Amino acid sequence: MHATRRHAARLLAGAGLATLAAGPARADTKAEIDAGVAAAMERLRRMDNAEPLLRVSIAQLIFPRILSGGFIVGGQYGEGALLRNGETVAYYRIAGASFGLLAGAQTAGLAMLFTKEEALAALQRNDGWEIGTGPSVVMLDRGLQANVTSTTLTEPVYAISFNQQGVMAALSINGTKITRFTPAS
Repeated sequence: MHATRRHAARLLAGAGLATLAAGPARADTKAEIDAGVAAAMERLRRMDNAEPLLRVSIAQLIFPRILSGGFIVGGQYGEGALLRNGETVAYYRIAGASFGLLAGAQTAGLAMLFTKEEALAALQRNDGWEIGTGPSVVMLDRGLQANVTSTTLTEPVYAISFNQQGVMAALSINGTKITRFTPAS
């Protein structure tokens, strides 16, 4: 029984790493990213606890689908868009590696809601922003937090994970790097 679980974990991890390795090989087009971002925004608008954050945010960086996977050593990758006043301003990739007690594979969406101009400027001026350096980011798993109102929102960036599917415990964003790119038309 123990060997069967270990074998299953290796298969899942291998599948997760294979999916990750295949993910960045073909970048999505602008139209594909825009469609994913629009669907993600609709989903976020329906999340009661995300609404106050969306209302006060000055810009939203939306990654509709981030692939994560690994066994001891893992990684994640996704593509998304930065929206301001409902319009796409730029396209970004998120990528990272992790080490430690992890096994499995998952997909999840991530919305980073900017509430301060300085935080948005830090994203836009840097050649890549590593989360954990620069503006602080408060992670709200699936947008759930009690008593979130516009008067209690004081951090420069809030991150909400959503639409999680798979066998990993949670989406981890510390140590990931966000870089601007230009997708194919």
